[in-house]
Amino acid sequence: MLFDDTYKTIAQPAEGIFRDRGSKFLGYAYPISSDADIKPIVAKLKAEHPKANHHCWAMRLGIDRSVFRVNDDGEPSGTAGRPILNILVSKNITNVLVVVVRYFGGTLLGVPGLINAYKLTTEAALEKAEIIEKTVNDIYTITFEYAQMNDVMRIIKEEQLQVLEQTSELNCSIQFSIRKTQVEQVMSKLNKVEKAKVVYNYSG
Repeated sequence: MLFDDTYKTIAQPAEGIFRDRGSKFLGYAYPISSDADIKPIVAKLKAEHPKANHHCWAMRLGIDRSVFRVNDDGEPSGTAGRPILNILVSKNITNVLVVVVRYFGGTLLGVPGLINAYKLTTEAALEKAEIIEKTVNDIYTITFEYAQMNDVMRIIKEEQLQVLEQTSELNCSIQFSIRKTQVEQVMSKLNKVEKAKVVYNYSG
């Protein structure tokens, strides 16, 4: 296999807490699917914690885990977003956003203290999260005549493809999901079905 067609992410949002010398750090981990998910989540947390001093975050996106962003939100550069990201990297998870909300307790923690606090808060949130493995799938739609229904359904069953949408009228169409590593094998079977047309939709 030339590439890995699985990745790890979290199943649902999770929260953790860490305290140090009067400062309180609240960690929130969220599964995300795109950049667009970040703004509303951060805005919601700012609305829920208007008196907090900082809302720092890091995210990692993409099946090849290549997209990442960090935000120190007023903390000294490299003391908040980067330590959060480092935990995401060490746990090898992606499509995750972690926001740490800090209430300042009056005592300065210094750079090592801050790095430690953001790291441990992230770990606390992720300890509560269920880490799951997902496969990288390609989504296709096949259109065919009703008479071919049995042939198509047999292949879908044999290959254990996940059906996402189905219409069965005179002309039928089925949208389905295939693991990337299965694509060639499945396509060679589906292409043998008479008058059937398979179209690639997207990867997910």
